[in-house]
Amino acid sequence: MVTGPLNNAGWLVNHKRVERIWRREGLKDPKKQNKKGRLWLNDGSCVRLRPERPNHVWSYDFVQDRTADGRGYRTLTSGDRDPAIS
Repeated sequence: MVTGPLNNAGWLVNHKRVERIWRREGLKDPKKQNKKGRLWLNDGSCVRLRPERPNHVWSYDFVQDRTADGRGYRTLTSGDRDPAIS
């Protein structure tokens, strides 16, 4: 979070160097956000649903690939999360 403003101010540093300096000066590193907690907002408006029964929670994603002759294509994949698996 500090690296961006430093780069905007004209200091060319990368995030690893900033973290190293923070540790050397005895400052605490900012806590990294847990990947599973990213959907939660400060006001709690977004909740990650846990599957309670089949077809309760669905997920989707775009998958991109290329054919043998170099043409690209995208596919929308979807599926349900089985509560027995999680």
